[in-house]
Amino acid sequence: MSTPVVTGAEVADRLAGELAARADPAQAVPMAAYMRDQFPFLGVKAPAQGRAWAAATAALPRRLPEDEVVAAALDLWDRPEREHQYAACRLVNRHAAASRRAVPPTPELLDVVERLITTRSWWDTVDALAIHATGDLVRRYPDLRPRMDAWLAGDDLWLIRSSLLHMNRWGAARDAGWLFAACLTRADHPDFFVRKAIGWALREHSKVDASAVSAFVAAHAEELSPLSRREALAWLDRRR
Repeated sequence: MSTPVVTGAEVADRLAGELAARADPAQAVPMAAYMRDQFPFLGVKAPAQGRAWAAATAALPRRLPEDEVVAAALDLWDRPEREHQYAACRLVNRHAAASRRAVPPTPELLDVVERLITTRSWWDTVDALAIHATGDLVRRYPDLRPRMDAWLAGDDLWLIRSSLLHMNRWGAARDAGWLFAACLTRADHPDFFVRKAIGWALREHSKVDASAVSAFVAAHAEELSPLSRREALAWLDRRR
């Protein structure tokens, strides 16, 4: 007998219900303040979010159909409290990270990720999707790499940030040439989040090739912002 397919709406409702059961209004105020009061919160801190996730997904198959993952994520994204978006990120990231033995995500999932990055945008959800889902999809499907060029060249600061960060977990597989060129391309961007992303991406690469990052920062000290330079060398400075 085949297992009934769980719909995206059902997944979203399960996650939302478990989060609601752990809501703490006393925590909601400081959590919202930490995010500059851009979003309301239920007051479910990270450990309790993890428990809500475990409870909601315990009876679900590990691998859900992609259309249901997308439906659940979009449903959660439309709910006002920020913890719903965190659950959506976790759902999409898990799907994008499927092992090669499982049914893989499709390249088209990146369209959904882009929609999420550019909606209800702030660093908390953007970074989670950039480093995990975006990075996993582009690494799995090299034909998606031109999308990173397009994001980098565009006007949306969150897509620019995401393109800069998408290789942060690639380690030695990172395309250093692309990264260095990308950092220079957006080095003069005025936004804090882009300048911080440049430094963060370089800092992650310094863990693989310290001399290359040190040389790059020294050679382009006039082009890189002080914030980018400081972030790029932070890990190396701590080691010293």
